[in-house]
Amino acid sequence: QVQLVESGGGLVQAGGSLRLSCAASGGTFSSYGMAWFRQAPGKEQEFVAVITWSGGSTGYADSVKGRFTISRDDAKNTVYLQMNSLKPEDTAVYYCAKERLSSSYGSYYSSEYDYWGQGTQVTVSS
Repeated sequence: QVQLVESGGGLVQAGGSLRLSCAASGGTFSSYGMAWFRQAPGKEQEFVAVITWSGGSTGYADSVKGRFTISRDDAKNTVYLQMNSLKPEDTAVYYCAKERLSSSYGSYYSSEYDYWGQGTQVTVSS
């Protein structure tokens, strides 16, 4: 049974940093792209960042580009999201997800992901 468990969320002041982790178990993840999405209260879920199965390519939403960095450690089956220069509008529940198809291109669309974590709350105060 595939499981994704996020951690590292919390309350931080604007301008601060947080590092989210997503620990994967129950499968082999090195062949799959992994992504982070987020959902703020009253808003639709949105793409944040993706890293391809090889780790050779990453992609970011325009709203986080230059501030967030996604990375992966396949030896630990863990994906990270380093978030710097946080803004109040980054407040949301952050979810990690595993891409449905192996060796894929790193989709920005949630429909291309088949397993999701339970989410971790990030709150940025002004």
